[in-house]
Amino acid sequence: MSNQDEFYQELLGQTKALISDESDIIANMANISALLFERLTEVNWVGFYRLIEDELVLGPFQGKVACIRIPLGRGVCGTCASSGTVQRIANVHQFDGHIACDASSNSELVIPITVAGRVIAVLDIDSTAFSRFDLQDEKGIMSIVQVFEQNISV
Repeated sequence: MSNQDEFYQELLGQTKALISDESDIIANMANISALLFERLTEVNWVGFYRLIEDELVLGPFQGKVACIRIPLGRGVCGTCASSGTVQRIANVHQFDGHIACDASSNSELVIPITVAGRVIAVLDIDSTAFSRFDLQDEKGIMSIVQVFEQNISV
């Protein structure tokens, strides 16, 4: 097991401990955002956008002031929400339609939050470093998202 695998196993355990006895989705989003922002290196923003009707609306986050509403299909988050697929972007400035909420962000990892086969939100992680996120980061964050999804009451 690599150091990165061990790191994500530890984060997964911390996530489980934070959310296992809490059913409120907003409270859990807030704590997951805080945990990831505190523990991940080279990140400048971590947070959730909730899918409400036809757009993403800012949810709990850690970092600078952010875009409040993102249309489906626009930017990295809107693309993730509309496609239901992970977006791991090495250079956001080369992403067609990128929405620059913070001009200092250079790479991004966005994971869809799915309940009953439907995207209800996305977890967005931004970094000032180019190519900050690799496949191990994606898998590690996805494992955290899966635990979060299993904890959501519909």
